[in-house]
Amino acid sequence: MTDFPLSQVIAGLALALTFGGMTFFSGLMAPLIFTKLPPETAGAFIRQVFPWYYLAMGATTLVALVALLIAGDRGWPAILTGVALAGFIYARQGLLPCINDARDADIQGDAKASRRFNALHRLSVVLNGFQWLAVLTALVLVLR
Repeated sequence: MTDFPLSQVIAGLALALTFGGMTFFSGLMAPLIFTKLPPETAGAFIRQVFPWYYLAMGATTLVALVALLIAGDRGWPAILTGVALAGFIYARQGLLPCINDARDADIQGDAKASRRFNALHRLSVVLNGFQWLAVLTALVLVLR
């Protein structure tokens, strides 16, 4: 059995929490919200949830990154975790406000805003997918 320093264990747990949270939200909660709630309610609810999702996932990723750096890891796990963290910050602080603005304009009937919302939403989904893969890969590498 391999000895894992405490900081590596903390990094692994934080990455596992991030991976689990992302998987649960994307794979179960978001689809349920949009299939079980009326569209207006679902949209308003998800708008309130996303800032907290990005904050929680960013926080667990930050804990993982700090633990990896304390453990002396400057390799791929730390790089991938840092990239995922940057993605959460960008999504919450940059992308999400633009998505919300485009959605508001779309609801007001602006056809260009509808296309912008769809493009930004696609970008957020692709970004989340890359982050999910980065976190999974970092987790696997930490646990080796």
